[in-house]
Amino acid sequence: MLHTLQNDVLKITVADRGAELKSITEIADGAEYLFDSNPTWWKYSSPVLFPIVGKVNGGKYRAEGKEFTLPGHGFARTSDFWLVDTTENALTFALESNAATLKVYPYKFRLEISFELIGNEVKVLWKVANVDDKEIYFSIGAHPAICCPLAYRENFEDCYLKFNRAEKSSRIPLAASGALSHERIPTLDGTELDLNYDLFKGDALVFDDLKSDEVSVCSRKSSKKITVRAKNFPYWGFWTPAQGGAPFICVEPWHGHADYEDFTGELKDKEGIIKLAVGATFETEMSFIIGD
Repeated sequence: MLHTLQNDVLKITVADRGAELKSITEIADGAEYLFDSNPTWWKYSSPVLFPIVGKVNGGKYRAEGKEFTLPGHGFARTSDFWLVDTTENALTFALESNAATLKVYPYKFRLEISFELIGNEVKVLWKVANVDDKEIYFSIGAHPAICCPLAYRENFEDCYLKFNRAEKSSRIPLAASGALSHERIPTLDGTELDLNYDLFKGDALVFDDLKSDEVSVCSRKSSKKITVRAKNFPYWGFWTPAQGGAPFICVEPWHGHADYEDFTGELKDKEGIIKLAVGATFETEMSFIIGD
């Protein structure tokens, strides 16, 4: 089922499945900012990544002394959430651990995702509660596919990423398996990165040292612009399919990342993992801002 919120500036649509934001439309001209889930390229628009980000080695991981299997990015994006609260300008969805999740992830949790419309901003709030009788471990991240090009008759190469702070950073390359390498490749120098499909022939661009907390997708041929604001996220990824030609760029703030190719420890030992005490709640938020 789809749910809609609208104000004078924007209209958004959110699906029960995955509590996934499916559309951000500008009222003034009908411009769409999220990819439409066309499976020719990718069957998602803006999935939440939980309880892992990226892939675990061999699709398997260890927790509580046992081995479990999880697909890349976890199960939340393919789970059915339910709408628990709605107001004039906000929607809140929830997912709780159940018999199916406990077979692949041995922790009890409640995940709430809220969407709030404030002028030209879509605020997304994540809340993870530990309802278990032991400490729980997880990662969580965003994977929004931003339309690129942003305007009619433009091309992917007309767009660029704009960082709100000057960066001097090297990306962490991915192996064919989807695991992170320990190598570094110099990639960012300044506040802008021109987009072209060749950048992504080796898969996503992954960074663990960005100073920026806002990354905008901008056009060199029009005034169209969308900004992803995500404060205190330690990792960022940028992705479009390696074969080239897809009409989107994913701008992804993360708490956590894929396994390094030589990682063999338990989930609790993984770099970037969130550890949450019994009865505690982890909260974080990000926003999409249309225009200036």
